[in-house]
Amino acid sequence: MEKCILIRYGEIFLKSGNRPFFEGLLKKNIRQALKGIKFSLSVSQARYFIESYNEADENAVIESLKRIFGIHSLSVCYKVDTDIEKIGLLLSEVFQKTGKFRISVNRADKRIKQSSMEIAKYLGHVLLESGSGRLSVDLHDFDYEINADIRENGYTYLFFDKISGAGGLPVGCSGKGLLLLSGGIDSPVAGYMIAKRGMSVSALHFYSIPFTSPQAKEKVGELAEILKRYTSGMTVYFVKFTKIQEAIHQKCPNEYLITIMRRFMMRIAEKISDKYGFDAVITGESLGQVASQTVESLTSTADATSKLILRPLIGFDKNEIIDIAKTIDTYTTSIQPYEDCCTVFLPKNPSIRPKPAIVTEAEKALDIDVLVDEALSDMEIVNL
Repeated sequence: MEKCILIRYGEIFLKSGNRPFFEGLLKKNIRQALKGIKFSLSVSQARYFIESYNEADENAVIESLKRIFGIHSLSVCYKVDTDIEKIGLLLSEVFQKTGKFRISVNRADKRIKQSSMEIAKYLGHVLLESGSGRLSVDLHDFDYEINADIRENGYTYLFFDKISGAGGLPVGCSGKGLLLLSGGIDSPVAGYMIAKRGMSVSALHFYSIPFTSPQAKEKVGELAEILKRYTSGMTVYFVKFTKIQEAIHQKCPNEYLITIMRRFMMRIAEKISDKYGFDAVITGESLGQVASQTVESLTSTADATSKLILRPLIGFDKNEIIDIAKTIDTYTTSIQPYEDCCTVFLPKNPSIRPKPAIVTEAEKALDIDVLVDEALSDMEIVNL
């Protein structure tokens, strides 16, 4: 017998004439995710098959595939020539459970003369004959569903379970985004959510040594390493933000410190985006969660850039965000007690309704272009 892993995609079905583009990206991302593992990849009408792999690698392959956006579900299968007697013989050999079962047949190969129901009936009879009384058929209240997927490539795939995939669209089909990655809970989840919609994601992190510790920067590197499992690789841009924060603290009204700081982040993100070809800036902002995330604060921040700002968590509450963070394994790293630059020089009473005109006036005390260019001149780029 030969084992393989059957992959089914989801939304790609809806893409009509553009489907080959999406399928090509998905295949590319599968190969990238399984780099270092020996396997072959074959295709048969909306089904991908991972074959010729070492069975010792099976769990690692499954775990990697579960993180690839664009995959709806997958199943570990037994592959056999599409010959009804051979299928029955293999089924009786590999299915050794006790209990109630039903058989579902997908007859994608219409050259087969028997109907799906006739094939299911035959396979059920074979299984009952070989089961020595330990098996019974129940189409509604069953313990096991046995699936036979008869494909157009001349093979049939037997499987007993479906494993949920990540869903969404293949990373790379929706442009490139630059994620403002702090050390907190929200921004990694934002990167994950936007990657699920097919956007390639890289990250920008601001650090403020000596006000923030080296461990805070290292934590962000760890978060980026986790995120790259979902984003098919990632580049991280590290920008030292110390002088900008010191200048804002010294020369600008205290209540506008957060807003002006965020505006500088947007200016720097725009410069990096223009140079490296990013289509949008991604943030982990959630409406009303903190002072910098009111409608007025978001408006004042966005006013500093002409770049599209994507906020995939805008309607999420904190518990929903935490649940996703735990699911994607970023939560434990995010709650490590190393503060990022957003905690430096925090005002006691930040403005929650800053007006862009007032903020712009307050910024006149700063040499904005010089501060931005100086920060960018010392930027560190890490390719993961």
